[in-house]
Amino acid sequence: MKIGNVEVTTNEEILVLPRPKEDIVIKAQAIDMEPFDKMVPEPKAPGIRTKDGFKKDTEDSTYLQMVEQRDAKRLGYLVVHSLVPSEIQWDKITLDDPAIWETWSDELLAGGLSSVEVKLVLSCVMGANALDEEKIKAARESFLRGLLA
Repeated sequence: MKIGNVEVTTNEEILVLPRPKEDIVIKAQAIDMEPFDKMVPEPKAPGIRTKDGFKKDTEDSTYLQMVEQRDAKRLGYLVVHSLVPSEIQWDKITLDDPAIWETWSDELLAGGLSSVEVKLVLSCVMGANALDEEKIKAARESFLRGLLA
C-alpha cells in the first residue's frame, strides 16, 4: 500500500545494549493485536439482579482477577511478538502459548539482562507500537523541511 507515493511499512524501533565483546541489538516492530483478542477473549462480567433489573457486576473479584490476568497476557503478547525481528532464542516462551507470554521479563533477566535493560526493552516495544507527540512533531518538521528544499 502507498499513501502519497510513500510505501507504508511497519514501525520499528531499535535499542542497542552495549556489551564488551559485541553489542546486543534489540529490534521491536509494531504488531496487530487482533490475533491476541481472538486467542484470549475479554472476560465477561457476571450478572447480578438488582431492583432495576439484570446488570453486569464489574466489581466482582473473580472477574477483576480474570481481567488482570488477561492484561498481563496482553502485555506479554505485545512484547514477545514485537521482538520477533530481534531473533531472540527464548528458553521457555513460544509465540503460540498464551500461558507463558507474561514471563518475558523473567526470561530476559535469567538470560543476563539487567532490570534496567529489561525496562529499556519494554520502552522500545512500546515505542514501536505507539506514536507520541514527539515522533509526530519530528515527522512533521522533516516533511516541512522537504517542502522548503
